[in-house]
Amino acid sequence: MALSLVFHIIFAAIGIAMPLFMVIAELQWRRTGDAIYLKLAKSWAKGTAVLFAVGAVSGTVLSFELGLLFPEFMRHAGGVIGMPFSLEGFAFFTEAIFLGIYLYGRERVAPRWHLAAGVVVAISGALSALFVILANAWMNAPTGFTWHRDGAGQLVISDVDPIAAMLSPHAAHQVVHMLLAAYLATALAMAGVHAWALLRGRANRVLHGRALAIALAVAIPGALAQAVVGHWSGQVVAREQPMKLAAMEGLVHTQARAPLHVGPVAVPGLLSLMAFNDPDAVVRGLEEIPRADWPHPITRWAFQAMVGMGGLMILVMLWAALRWWRGRRKAADWWDSRRFLQALIMCAPLGFLAIEAGWIVTEVGRQPWVITGVLRTAEAATPMPGLVYKFIGFTIIYLGLGVTVAWVLARMIRASAADDKAAT
Repeated sequence: MALSLVFHIIFAAIGIAMPLFMVIAELQWRRTGDAIYLKLAKSWAKGTAVLFAVGAVSGTVLSFELGLLFPEFMRHAGGVIGMPFSLEGFAFFTEAIFLGIYLYGRERVAPRWHLAAGVVVAISGALSALFVILANAWMNAPTGFTWHRDGAGQLVISDVDPIAAMLSPHAAHQVVHMLLAAYLATALAMAGVHAWALLRGRANRVLHGRALAIALAVAIPGALAQAVVGHWSGQVVAREQPMKLAAMEGLVHTQARAPLHVGPVAVPGLLSLMAFNDPDAVVRGLEEIPRADWPHPITRWAFQAMVGMGGLMILVMLWAALRWWRGRRKAADWWDSRRFLQALIMCAPLGFLAIEAGWIVTEVGRQPWVITGVLRTAEAATPMPGLVYKFIGFTIIYLGLGVTVAWVLARMIRASAADDKAAT
């Protein structure tokens, strides 16, 4: 399941964000009449179609794995959070249908309806993610039902309110945090690709420069907003999942004026201040639960990696904003700096790596619970033996699929570069 999520989440994030970029390019073309924006819209639409297809396949695998690998979880949770999963299906098919209209209907429907189809793709992609995240948020802070253990120790769930389940205490911050992460990661990856083209001196520098501008127009505010949303998320975790916070920060002992470790330096009271807006607040430590129930240490490593990469992305985006501000009235292109382009290339994978790290924190930090405080992962997972062989098989399939996608995208990029050179 972890392997499938690691693979799928990249394509899910791109499926959320890429339609937004193709719509922005389409709007710019209709506003200015500049054919470069039309070329960008068509190119990004083709890439969206390829990556959407792979995301659909890997997402379907995950839906089967929920039932096959976690049968007890689905038996108990299905009646509570079945609604967001069903709504995600509607959003997914809406996205697929209107993506087809956008790809093949440019000459077949009125211009305003073609653009509207792209807008629907962008909205339904975001909604598809929203409904899945609502289900995950419920697993972190379950609401909307009552439960007890019967005489045999079996979990019994009753009095289900699916709307209350979808509006769990973790819902709002997780939705905003993940959607921002998807837009930011995709924008940085796009910026890296076009920065590489500019650094290599590829033809049609105007096209790559405008693509870079669109990508950074999303990435700059996204990176800055993510810092605020990340702080909000941390405060919700401190309130609702104190042991996850303790695992994230490596805090063993419950204490007031809890320190925050910034590299090798421990700043007294800073963790208490950030978690509860009070430097004297008490932060609970891992000592309050049995050692066997402590989340895996990878939770802390992943959290530190996510924060570190987030800080680096913010610094580079501040540099980008400064270059744009200074270059507004200059004749030279504001992005025309070798070091700046190299920095964008370096940042290209960081957004997706931060997403992976963030999901490790979310999922591993909740352990040993699959539904926090209600159902343990050990109770929910299948008892079937021999899963190692299926794991090896899926690993081979995902590796093959990943290589194939990379090959297809590389061919598309080379073909586009050849077209640019011929046009020049």
